[in-house]
Amino acid sequence: MKIDNRAAQNLVAAGALLFLLGLLGGFAIPGMTNPRMGLSAHLEGVMNGTFLMVAGLAWSRLKLSAGLCSFAYWMLLYGSFANWFFITLAAVFGTIALTPIAGAGHGGSALQESLVAAGLVSVGIAMVLGCAVLVFGFYRGLRAPDPAR
Repeated sequence: MKIDNRAAQNLVAAGALLFLLGLLGGFAIPGMTNPRMGLSAHLEGVMNGTFLMVAGLAWSRLKLSAGLCSFAYWMLLYGSFANWFFITLAAVFGTIALTPIAGAGHGGSALQESLVAAGLVSVGIAMVLGCAVLVFGFYRGLRAPDPAR
């Protein structure tokens, strides 16, 4: 159950990129169809970027098979970037699907609403699965005997 250091470094780098995208997106908030959703997109980028960096830094503590590590890696990477992307898209389109509070008073075309809704559902599934594997791997690491003893 050797942890891939490249995956850990990639998560940290991807997190820094997503954090930067979230910061830059903050400048675009006033020009978005729904600025309130734009603020949400800005925060999603910053928070998910931070999450990816922390996950990458803690990656070596996971006790998982190579397959589960790979699964968690891709779920977290997809979920984090897609979350920022689809919330940004919702802000640009002004959609309300699955975001009734931040989208209040707005609405996009049927295609736009469907695209954003499908994207956000995929994000939810990816993040729950990826985080569940992380929790499993971290708790499994607590039970594993310390090889230094």
